[in-house]
Amino acid sequence: MASTTRPASPPDSAPHAPTLRSTSEIPVRAASPWQTAPDTRTGRIPLSQPHPRATDPGFRPSAFSGEAVPFSVTAFREGHDLIGVHVRLTSPSGAVSLHRLTAVNDGYDHWRTLVAPLEEGVWTFRFEAFADDYATWEHAAELKIAAGVDAPLMREEGALLFECAAAEGDRDAAEVRALTVAAAGLRDGATTDEAALVIVRDPELARYLADRPVRSLVTLGPDLELLVERERAGVGAWYEFFPRSEGARRLKDGTVKSGTFRTAMKRLPAVAAMGFNVLYVPPIHPIGEVNRKGPNNTLVAGPGDPGSPWAIGSSAGGHDAVHPDLGTLADFRAFVRAVRAEGLELALDLALQAAPDHPWVTEHPEWFTTLADGSIAYAENPPKKYQDIYPINFDNDPDGIRAEVLRIVRHWIAQGVKIFRVDNPHTKPLQFWEWLIATVNAEHPDVVFLAEAFTRPSPLLALAQAGFQQSYSYFTWRNTKAELEEFFTWISGETADIMRPNLFVNTPDILTEYLQYGGRPAYKIRAALAATAGASYGVYAGYELIENVARPGSEENIDNEKYEYKFRDWAKADADGTTIAPYLTRLNEIRRAHPALRQLRGLDVHWSDDDAILVYTKHIDGALTADGRPDTIIVVANLDPHSARQTTVHVDTTVWGLARGTEYEVEDLITGAHWTWNQDAFVRLDAFVEPVHILHVKENR
Repeated sequence: MASTTRPASPPDSAPHAPTLRSTSEIPVRAASPWQTAPDTRTGRIPLSQPHPRATDPGFRPSAFSGEAVPFSVTAFREGHDLIGVHVRLTSPSGAVSLHRLTAVNDGYDHWRTLVAPLEEGVWTFRFEAFADDYATWEHAAELKIAAGVDAPLMREEGALLFECAAAEGDRDAAEVRALTVAAAGLRDGATTDEAALVIVRDPELARYLADRPVRSLVTLGPDLELLVERERAGVGAWYEFFPRSEGARRLKDGTVKSGTFRTAMKRLPAVAAMGFNVLYVPPIHPIGEVNRKGPNNTLVAGPGDPGSPWAIGSSAGGHDAVHPDLGTLADFRAFVRAVRAEGLELALDLALQAAPDHPWVTEHPEWFTTLADGSIAYAENPPKKYQDIYPINFDNDPDGIRAEVLRIVRHWIAQGVKIFRVDNPHTKPLQFWEWLIATVNAEHPDVVFLAEAFTRPSPLLALAQAGFQQSYSYFTWRNTKAELEEFFTWISGETADIMRPNLFVNTPDILTEYLQYGGRPAYKIRAALAATAGASYGVYAGYELIENVARPGSEENIDNEKYEYKFRDWAKADADGTTIAPYLTRLNEIRRAHPALRQLRGLDVHWSDDDAILVYTKHIDGALTADGRPDTIIVVANLDPHSARQTTVHVDTTVWGLARGTEYEVEDLITGAHWTWNQDAFVRLDAFVEPVHILHVKENR
């Protein structure tokens, strides 16, 4: 079933898009009635630790269309006879495919294959183990005939095995003929033992009997499920901007006229030209007047201060309304159409909280927490207090809250929104999100929810397991070599069956010390890491302008756009070369051309002799570039934004099947330079020139 394992061109790919091809698919064979396990917990051939799987068996693991999913299981049997393992996949439409797993020679009886499901929906899969009678015979015959031990017996057993295989009804004429000739040859008295060994070693016979093995002791594992969602659920390059700042202008009296949906449209071509494919906008709803925050999070707002978009609700409406300064609901729909016309998707913020003058406060006071003095509790993160926001109490009227939030989400879906970035979901009950996402996705499977979950690992993973298609992560604060090695290994391996991280490099709330003090090199380093290590990443507007001045004592930009309009001269930055927009553009071009970079898995950390030089590869078996070449990427990053570093890097080339010591050609996809490398290579990376190599392995020598 080629369609189940060979993804079509992804939407964000260039023309003649790269593909991912499975080499494990074999002809489908029906499970015979006798292939049943006995009535015990353990089958005849034990099967355990199936993957993909969620941490909690009550949830499904998930993948995105075209993702290279490792299907793996632990399987073994007593004694020395050999076994084989298949995984049988059934697509949502009922198409069945069979894939042969390969033993991972790790001494732990692990079996594995990669499959890239295409069809969206719930797949079922089942592992099937069996005694591989041909492989067992071939191994024994190779040793015994060569040693002159039981050679006649080995030849007769082989002849019987080939005759049995030829009699199976699902083989074509060429296979039957080859198997019959082999059986006759083994029995022919004129065939010497040396000639018999040629038959034993015949690669064509081995291929026939690998695709359609002669099986016994077939043991079936349980039916398991995998949810496959659309590609954008796992792959994307996000760009965040505030519509009110795009087109805002200062009037003669010193006040500011807000940008609108119409003026914000003018910025869309530049975002698309940089290669981004998701535009994320903060809340677009009316902003509360009561306790409105002023510039830099001050407690007093002037008459022209716009307030924080996350302080939602006023007399102008709540979560189902648009801010009058931005335009009308019709203007918003026109904005959505303009976003799509540029090849982008719109992600809208879903922030379940209310300003003190939100209509909910008077209409549904039970939706908030009332303190002992009769006042409503503000949002807090002690010692911080957010006087412009009331958090929702989900326990006083859970049915009412559920109905209202579902109504709001349906409302924005009807306006054309298919992606929601959810603000602080870890501060709301997990069961609420499980219910909401399941309900919405049952009606609209293409809707994607991103969790802004900067939280502990347990709630972070629980949110993903409960349904969030993507999540923010700890990437923002992982800056050293050791931290990044651990983090990249974690997201690409241990958690990949349930969590898809979106590696945002900055947000309106987060300007790390690394960015504050690392200057232009730090911004290039972090963007390159995010774009190559994760299948999804994002930047907040102004990143390309190296906006790195923080409000004293904080980890956020001074004159923060959350509380005021931001005036940026994009044309001037382009003209004087202070922008790194061309660098971001090149990163996105590289992502489109290289399918390995649009996969979450396939990341392997390598070694360097310098604690500031990080080395990792991205490689997926079967991933091909547009010209049909295997896609292997080597990333070498100087994490020190203040210096030039030179060292030796040590790359384990066996990761992509190249023997140690073999020379190979690499091309730097940033500079265009070419080098000949082997497993040990000298590098020099000047942070002020190009701090990161993104190398494509071109050919072996």
